[in-house]
Amino acid sequence: MGLALAEAKKAWALGEVPIGAVVVRDGEVLARAHNLRETWGDPTAHAELIAIREAARRVGGWRLTGATVYATIEPCPMCAGALLLARVDRLVYGAPDPKGGAVDSLVRLLDDPRFNHQVRVTSGVRAEEGADLLRRFFRQLREGSGGTVWRGC
Repeated sequence: MGLALAEAKKAWALGEVPIGAVVVRDGEVLARAHNLRETWGDPTAHAELIAIREAARRVGGWRLTGATVYATIEPCPMCAGALLLARVDRLVYGAPDPKGGAVDSLVRLLDDPRFNHQVRVTSGVRAEEGADLLRRFFRQLREGSGGTVWRGC
């Protein structure tokens, strides 16, 4: 989770919402990423999706069986869906997302038996650190400091 938090800080430095993700399999970091939606002008450029894409590229296939994804915040429906489709074994996330989370908060996509795959979930890992980054980022935006390029939702 420390690597994911470091990625979140990289996102903030770019004026992006500070969320980071890391994909690990057999003790090896396959990919790490941070949000790049504003930078790329791409609504799908979430940290989890970028990390999953890079990990799949690195292993030479879309199946990430045996992998664990670490994310600083509870994944949204798009990212949770990508975890299912990539056959990720486990998700470890930090802070819950009561407005957009699709793991425990709004819906529970990853353990829904109607899908042909389920993902084991560990939540709350270093949650306060990830939540604090988000709080400070949005406070800075509200106060108009920091010169960020973020344009909001």
